[in-house]
Amino acid sequence: MIAVFDDAMWAFGRISGILALALFTLTVILGILTRSGRPLIGMPRFSVTLVHRNVALLASAFLVLHVGTLMFDSYAHLNLADVVVPFFGSFKPFWQGLGTVAFDLVIAIVITGLLRRVIGQRTFRFVHWFTYAMWPIAVAHAIGNGTNGTDAWFLAGSAIACLLVAAAVIWRLTDRFTETARARREGRLS
Repeated sequence: MIAVFDDAMWAFGRISGILALALFTLTVILGILTRSGRPLIGMPRFSVTLVHRNVALLASAFLVLHVGTLMFDSYAHLNLADVVVPFFGSFKPFWQGLGTVAFDLVIAIVITGLLRRVIGQRTFRFVHWFTYAMWPIAVAHAIGNGTNGTDAWFLAGSAIACLLVAAAVIWRLTDRFTETARARREGRLS
Protein backbone atom coordinates (compact mmCIF):
# COMPACT_ATOMS: atom_id res chain seq x y z
CA MET A 1 0.00 0.00 0.00
CA ILE A 2 2.84 2.41 0.85
CA ALA A 3 4.54 1.66 -2.47
CA VAL A 4 1.35 2.55 -4.33
CA PHE A 5 1.15 5.83 -2.40
CA ASP A 6 4.82 6.60 -3.16
CA ASP A 7 4.34 5.81 -6.84
CA ALA A 8 1.26 8.04 -6.97
CA MET A 9 3.08 10.92 -5.26
CA TRP A 10 6.06 10.56 -7.59
CA ALA A 11 3.88 10.44 -10.71
CA PHE A 12 1.70 13.33 -9.58
CA GLY A 13 4.74 15.36 -8.57
CA ARG A 14 6.30 14.75 -11.97
CA ILE A 15 3.24 15.59 -14.09
CA SER A 16 2.31 18.62 -11.97
CA GLY A 17 5.84 19.99 -12.46
CA ILE A 18 5.63 19.50 -16.23
CA LEU A 19 2.20 21.16 -16.33
CA ALA A 20 3.39 24.04 -14.13
CA LEU A 21 6.33 24.68 -16.45
CA ALA A 22 4.13 24.58 -19.55
CA LEU A 23 1.64 26.96 -17.94
CA PHE A 24 4.41 29.31 -16.77
CA THR A 25 5.70 29.36 -20.35
CA LEU A 26 2.26 30.43 -21.52
CA THR A 27 2.08 32.93 -18.65
CA VAL A 28 5.34 34.62 -19.66
CA ILE A 29 4.21 34.89 -23.27
CA LEU A 30 0.78 36.20 -22.27
CA GLY A 31 2.39 38.65 -19.85
CA ILE A 32 4.49 40.10 -22.65
CA LEU A 33 1.43 40.25 -24.88
CA THR A 34 -0.52 41.95 -22.08
CA ARG A 35 2.15 44.65 -21.78
CA SER A 36 2.01 45.24 -25.52
CA GLY A 37 -1.62 46.32 -25.25
CA ARG A 38 -2.54 44.18 -28.24
CA PRO A 39 -5.56 41.87 -28.35
CA LEU A 40 -5.40 38.18 -29.17
CA ILE A 41 -7.37 37.03 -32.17
CA GLY A 42 -10.99 36.96 -31.09
CA MET A 43 -10.30 38.48 -27.65
CA PRO A 44 -10.32 42.10 -26.54
CA ARG A 45 -7.23 43.49 -24.80
CA PHE A 46 -8.70 43.32 -21.28
CA SER A 47 -9.38 39.60 -21.79
CA VAL A 48 -5.70 38.95 -22.47
CA THR A 49 -4.92 40.38 -19.03
CA LEU A 50 -7.54 38.16 -17.39
CA VAL A 51 -6.30 35.07 -19.21
CA HIS A 52 -2.71 35.93 -18.20
CA ARG A 53 -3.70 36.21 -14.52
CA ASN A 54 -5.77 33.04 -14.54
CA VAL A 55 -3.09 30.99 -16.31
CA ALA A 56 -0.50 32.36 -13.85
CA LEU A 57 -2.66 31.32 -10.89
CA LEU A 58 -3.26 27.89 -12.44
CA ALA A 59 0.48 27.50 -13.03
CA SER A 60 1.13 28.49 -9.40
CA ALA A 61 -1.44 25.94 -8.21
CA PHE A 62 0.28 23.19 -10.19
CA LEU A 63 3.63 24.35 -8.77
CA VAL A 64 2.28 24.06 -5.22
CA LEU A 65 0.95 20.58 -6.09
CA HIS A 66 4.36 19.69 -7.55
CA VAL A 67 6.24 20.75 -4.43
CA GLY A 68 3.59 19.45 -2.02
CA THR A 69 3.39 15.97 -3.52
CA LEU A 70 7.17 15.66 -3.64
CA MET A 71 7.28 16.43 0.08
CA PHE A 72 5.26 13.22 0.60
CA ASP A 73 7.32 11.19 -1.86
CA SER A 74 9.79 8.94 -0.04
CA TYR A 75 12.21 9.05 -2.99
CA ALA A 76 12.40 12.85 -3.29
CA HIS A 77 12.92 13.31 0.46
CA LEU A 78 11.95 16.98 0.34
CA ASN A 79 11.46 18.82 3.59
CA LEU A 80 10.33 22.36 4.33
CA ALA A 81 13.90 23.71 4.30
CA ASP A 82 14.46 22.23 0.80
CA VAL A 83 11.40 24.13 -0.40
CA VAL A 84 12.51 27.50 0.98
CA VAL A 85 16.33 27.43 1.23
CA PRO A 86 18.10 26.71 -2.07
CA PHE A 87 21.06 24.39 -2.68
CA PHE A 88 20.96 22.37 0.55
CA GLY A 89 18.82 19.46 -0.64
CA SER A 90 20.04 15.89 -0.45
CA PHE A 91 19.26 14.94 -4.07
CA LYS A 92 21.10 16.88 -6.80
CA PRO A 93 21.41 19.96 -4.58
CA PHE A 94 22.32 22.37 -7.39
CA TRP A 95 19.41 21.41 -9.66
CA GLN A 96 16.99 21.13 -6.76
CA GLY A 97 18.25 24.50 -5.52
CA LEU A 98 17.36 26.06 -8.86
CA GLY A 99 13.83 24.77 -8.37
CA THR A 100 13.78 26.29 -4.90
CA VAL A 101 14.96 29.65 -6.26
CA ALA A 102 12.25 29.54 -8.95
CA PHE A 103 9.63 28.57 -6.34
CA ASP A 104 10.70 31.40 -4.03
CA LEU A 105 10.50 33.87 -6.93
CA VAL A 106 7.02 32.63 -7.84
CA ILE A 107 5.91 33.14 -4.23
CA ALA A 108 7.20 36.73 -4.30
CA ILE A 109 5.60 37.42 -7.68
CA VAL A 110 2.23 35.97 -6.64
CA ILE A 111 2.19 37.82 -3.31
CA THR A 112 3.01 41.15 -4.94
CA GLY A 113 0.43 40.42 -7.63
CA LEU A 114 -2.24 39.84 -5.02
CA LEU A 115 -1.16 42.94 -3.07
CA ARG A 116 -0.70 45.10 -6.16
CA ARG A 117 -3.15 47.78 -5.06
CA VAL A 118 -1.65 47.92 -1.56
CA ILE A 119 2.05 47.99 -2.45
CA GLY A 120 1.75 50.19 -5.52
CA GLN A 121 2.49 49.77 -9.19
CA ARG A 122 6.23 50.51 -8.93
CA THR A 123 6.91 47.75 -6.38
CA PHE A 124 4.65 45.33 -8.23
CA ARG A 125 6.49 45.96 -11.51
CA PHE A 126 9.92 45.69 -9.89
CA VAL A 127 9.14 42.26 -8.43
CA HIS A 128 7.30 41.17 -11.57
CA TRP A 129 10.49 41.68 -13.60
CA PHE A 130 11.90 38.66 -11.74
CA THR A 131 9.63 36.52 -13.93
CA TYR A 132 12.32 36.88 -16.58
CA ALA A 133 14.75 35.19 -14.18
CA MET A 134 12.31 32.68 -12.71
CA TRP A 135 11.32 31.07 -15.99
CA PRO A 136 14.77 30.02 -17.31
CA ILE A 137 15.77 28.93 -13.80
CA ALA A 138 12.69 26.69 -13.70
CA VAL A 139 13.52 25.26 -17.13
CA ALA A 140 17.08 24.50 -16.00
CA HIS A 141 15.71 22.85 -12.84
CA ALA A 142 13.35 20.69 -14.88
CA ILE A 143 16.11 19.54 -17.24
CA GLY A 144 18.70 18.95 -14.50
CA ASN A 145 16.47 17.50 -11.79
CA GLY A 146 13.38 16.19 -13.53
CA THR A 147 12.80 12.50 -14.07
CA ASN A 148 12.10 13.18 -17.74
CA GLY A 149 14.46 16.16 -17.95
CA THR A 150 16.79 14.56 -20.47
CA ASP A 151 14.18 12.61 -22.44
CA ALA A 152 14.03 13.60 -26.11
CA TRP A 153 10.35 14.64 -25.93
CA PHE A 154 11.00 16.87 -22.91
CA LEU A 155 14.10 18.46 -24.40
CA ALA A 156 12.22 19.09 -27.66
CA GLY A 157 9.32 20.67 -25.77
CA SER A 158 11.75 22.75 -23.72
CA ALA A 159 13.53 23.91 -26.88
CA ILE A 160 10.21 24.96 -28.44
CA ALA A 161 9.24 26.76 -25.22
CA CYS A 162 12.61 28.52 -25.14
CA LEU A 163 12.22 29.62 -28.76
CA LEU A 164 8.72 30.96 -28.10
CA VAL A 165 9.74 32.85 -24.97
CA ALA A 166 12.91 34.16 -26.64
CA ALA A 167 10.86 35.40 -29.61
CA ALA A 168 8.43 37.13 -27.24
CA VAL A 169 11.27 38.73 -25.26
CA ILE A 170 13.02 39.87 -28.45
CA TRP A 171 9.73 41.36 -29.64
CA ARG A 172 9.39 43.03 -26.23
CA LEU A 173 12.76 44.72 -26.78
CA THR A 174 12.00 46.03 -30.28
CA ASP A 175 10.50 49.33 -31.36
CA ARG A 176 7.46 47.43 -32.72
CA PHE A 177 6.41 46.49 -29.20
CA THR A 178 3.67 48.89 -28.20
CA GLU A 179 2.78 49.42 -24.58
CA THR A 180 -0.83 50.37 -23.99
CA ALA A 181 -0.36 53.70 -22.21
CA ARG A 182 2.24 54.95 -24.67
CA ALA A 183 0.16 53.77 -27.63
CA ARG A 184 -2.94 55.55 -26.31
CA ARG A 185 -1.00 58.78 -25.89
CA GLU A 186 0.36 58.52 -29.40
CA GLY A 187 -2.90 57.25 -30.90
CA ARG A 188 -1.31 54.07 -32.30
CA LEU A 189 -3.63 51.41 -30.86
CA SER A 190 -6.01 49.95 -33.35
